Amino acid sequence: MNKSDLIKAMAEAGDIPKDTAGRALDALTDAIAVALKNGDTVSIIGFGTFSVKKRAARAGRNPQTGAAIEIAASKNPGFKAGKALKDAIQ
Repeated sequence: MNKSDLIKAMAEAGDIPKDTAGRALDALTDAIAVALKNGDTVSIIGFGTFSVKKRAARAGRNPQTGAAIEIAASKNPGFKAGKALKDAIQ
């Protein structure tokens, strides 16, 4: 399922126009991104929790040359599925 399919499913389930469903989906993703950027977590009961995971700096190797390189610390988005979502796919 891609974004267009998701918008169509939202529009049908909510009995709303596709453009309204598209704006709602965009608003949801934007709100989650802003919250994560601010270091917050976003919990949707029954669905899951979005959070920021921190990765420490570490040493690595360039696969082409084999030279040692330093990989900088980074922040990455993470998602942990909730119980209802896990049960839904069993």
